[in-house]
Amino acid sequence: MQLILGFILAIVIAFLAYKARSLNPSGAIAAAITGTIIFGIGGWKWAVLLLTFFITSSGLSRAFKKRKAGLDEKFSKGHERDAGQVFGNGGAAAFFAALNFFFPNEIWVWIGFSSALAAVNADTWATELGVLNSTPPRMITNLSKIVEKGTSGGISLVGTLASLAGSALIAFLASLLTDNWSLLPLITAAGLAGSLFDSLLGGTVQAMYYCPTDMKETEKHPLHSCGTETVHIRGWKWLDNDRVNFACGTFGVATALILFTF
Repeated sequence: MQLILGFILAIVIAFLAYKARSLNPSGAIAAAITGTIIFGIGGWKWAVLLLTFFITSSGLSRAFKKRKAGLDEKFSKGHERDAGQVFGNGGAAAFFAALNFFFPNEIWVWIGFSSALAAVNADTWATELGVLNSTPPRMITNLSKIVEKGTSGGISLVGTLASLAGSALIAFLASLLTDNWSLLPLITAAGLAGSLFDSLLGGTVQAMYYCPTDMKETEKHPLHSCGTETVHIRGWKWLDNDRVNFACGTFGVATALILFTF
């Protein structure tokens, strides 16, 4: 019965998100799949964390839209999430929700799930709020190097604090729902670590391209916003932003479970 109710809830939320243009058709299907796993196997507590991530990240993507309009050309995709983005952000969390079927009520499964969402929430908050900082960011691999806003691998004090807040929100709810406040610092730290790892990958091995018409570095491929074909300039071609997001969540999980173990 819980799985059926989870499926219905996931379908309703995916449809509403599609109508609100937070998801495109492929993203809505992917959200229905991940939502069914998380809602149907995990239950309402797991649903609260997922919905917190989705609602806040979607809201921030739409907020200050005019101030961020000039940066859209850098990012691989817009605010309408597709299947790649949904699985990239929610894949690790869905995996741990599925593990709850085999290991029900195990604390390490809850920690893995919560840390995965804390990491991607931290990364989203850092991206969406960090670009509003009046001070340009610095490259994570070379803090003396100033880069343009929206550059992959760029970090700032505002973005890092936003990342910390995004992680802490998920950690707070994960602790509140289980009445286990020892999880608060653990999951917060893991989420922040995942977000910083995302930036590290973005500044080193994520695939980046160049638009010869606009003369700008971008994540977009094969075509830039202007319609020009982009040229690969660095990073591994197979490592796009969706895979980096999945790595962000996975690193958050690994950090949390290591800290929990030792």
